[in-house]
Amino acid sequence: MGGAVEVEARLVEGGRRIEEVTTRSIGHRFRIEILAALHEGPASATQLARILRQPDSKVWNHIQELLKDGAIEEAFTEEVRNHTVVFYRQVELPFFSDEAIAAMKPEERQITAALILQAAAAESLAALWAGKMHSDPRVWLAWQPIVLDHEGREELADEQQRNWDAMQEIAAKATNRRAESGEDGTTYIIATFGYERYRKTPNDPLDGILERGTQG
Repeated sequence: MGGAVEVEARLVEGGRRIEEVTTRSIGHRFRIEILAALHEGPASATQLARILRQPDSKVWNHIQELLKDGAIEEAFTEEVRNHTVVFYRQVELPFFSDEAIAAMKPEERQITAALILQAAAAESLAALWAGKMHSDPRVWLAWQPIVLDHEGREELADEQQRNWDAMQEIAAKATNRRAESGEDGTTYIIATFGYERYRKTPNDPLDGILERGTQG
């Protein structure tokens, strides 16, 4: 929970809202690339500039904005040739149980949601630009609004939890196989969302389901 608390403090200090800064953080390609790169681990400004193939000064400016907005944070420093080099990282967010989420203040839950959406959006857009969405025949992209009653909402959340647990088990099995085979493996992004739609949906939109998805 520390990540959300620290981000909240920075937002309050700067008089900014998490909704505004989250949108700004994924509104520029360089910032998206920085966010995606930092998912691989901490990096310095020079390393990020090398990854983005951009001048250090340009990348530095975007890093400062991401820091100000609470999208990233300083991880640690190293002394290199009498200079202090700062390494940055994404704000760390563990997986939260229902109990942990319920114990949060509304502001902490909002910030946590914003940081997760920001991370998922950054990875998705970076992959889209890199052509990863069309090059994988098994890519899975799908979304749809569904109309649920209270019991259905509970069933949906439980099903998403089971699905998430199953994906973690798949990852663990793959790790064990790679340890035996020596295969490097490929990183895939998985994300799952289940939230109330902002705009009101008719009770029976197109017989209950509006599909907007593809699965290769």
